[in-house]
Amino acid sequence: MTIPAEQQDAARFLSLLAGGAPKETHISAVFIGSDTVWKLKKAVRLPFLDFTALDARAGFLRRELELNQPWAPGLYRDVAGIVRLADGTLAFGNDDPIEFVLRMARIPNTDFGDELVSNNGLTEKLLDDIGDTIAHFHKGLPPVHGTDFCASMLRITKGNAASAHAAGLPGSSSWSQQMASAIEARHAWLSARDRNGFVRRCHGDLHLGNICLWQGRPVPFDALEFDEKLATIDVGYDLAFLLMDLDHRASRAAANRTMNRYLARTGDIDALAGFPIYLSQRAMIRAHVMAAMNQDGTAYLAAAANYLTPAEPVTIAIGGLQGTGKSTLARALAPHLAPAPGAVILRSDEIRKRLFGASPEQRLPPGAYSSESNAAVNAIVIASAGTAARSGHSAIVDATFLDTAIRDALRTEVGKYGVRFSGFWLQAPISLLENRILSRSGDASDASVDVLRRSISADPGPRDWTPIDATDGVAALARVRRAIVPR
Repeated sequence: MTIPAEQQDAARFLSLLAGGAPKETHISAVFIGSDTVWKLKKAVRLPFLDFTALDARAGFLRRELELNQPWAPGLYRDVAGIVRLADGTLAFGNDDPIEFVLRMARIPNTDFGDELVSNNGLTEKLLDDIGDTIAHFHKGLPPVHGTDFCASMLRITKGNAASAHAAGLPGSSSWSQQMASAIEARHAWLSARDRNGFVRRCHGDLHLGNICLWQGRPVPFDALEFDEKLATIDVGYDLAFLLMDLDHRASRAAANRTMNRYLARTGDIDALAGFPIYLSQRAMIRAHVMAAMNQDGTAYLAAAANYLTPAEPVTIAIGGLQGTGKSTLARALAPHLAPAPGAVILRSDEIRKRLFGASPEQRLPPGAYSSESNAAVNAIVIASAGTAARSGHSAIVDATFLDTAIRDALRTEVGKYGVRFSGFWLQAPISLLENRILSRSGDASDASVDVLRRSISADPGPRDWTPIDATDGVAALARVRRAIVPR
């Protein structure tokens, strides 16, 4: 990669300031100093952008600052002009600039998302924090109606297929046909997403490399600034780039945990219906970009096809007294259920917290557990399971299920969509349940030992569900997995 001739003077000036050569992409050069980072947009014209005019580069730098500064205050500083002085030397100034740069704070290399993956730094807590961050980010974006997002997805497919073909990737034509069919099959759903306010001016390029730690928390940065259409998308499509990246660069479990944290905070279970096409599009983008950079993109090419491959969903209900390990088992099981990136977990404790506007770990007052509140939570649990089933996605419903009427209602709801249902009832010695409850910290459950003791008298037992000895969590998971082997 090279910097265009007309920008060579500015590049030398920035290299001297940074103390070294820049990191380059096909559209930018980033000069990294001890405290400051300067980003230069290259004077290039590509099929999807035109940075050849100085005014255009300045405008897009200002747009990048406008988009990113609210989500990472202090990380993005300003846009600065570079001027030529009377003696021919360069300096920062606003009087007839010859070039513009975006000034940012320096971030340690170890604090970028892709580096955190390489260094095994993606803890469960950090994955939850990332899910929280993206949920908050999307919540703050206003809906953009009337976009015809179905047509947008078809345009994205056409562009992806053309780029894949140009990069020499095989099978782009068959992938394009399969993707177009999958999009058309979701035409009504995509239109409903638009009407219901889920199409917004999003980040647009939300992969692991564009997540970093800033002031101790994960933040998105480097939002797509040069094409409003490419960034005006369903929030689920925005999230999908991160999930696809986690799925392939970290693990299916990492992608599943982040997805579930995001859905627990937003309640957007309906987004699951788009994941096959959304994940596939993002994988194809990664495949042809890597191929264009002379890197091996075949694994992502295979993933693009696999994400579109139909999978049989299941609905699993996990019930039992407080402390039996329902949530631990659900989290361990979810990544193993198709389709990607694993089952959605519908945990009644998390749904209650969202209903009351609280974070999952925030304790609620006793009034939040009234009979009216319980009925509202149960209604959301059942409706959400139905939404997942209708979307063709597997779900794990995590609740006590002491009321057997809720069990029947759940089975009936998912049965409407022909989805296979299995119920499991976890059991363990009461002394063990008490110890587990006493040892909890940072959990969505507010249950105490007193709550457990009151529940014992109402314990209906497994009934027609499969009883599982939950004394040993690993053994319990193995028994459940054996019981739900696909037909």
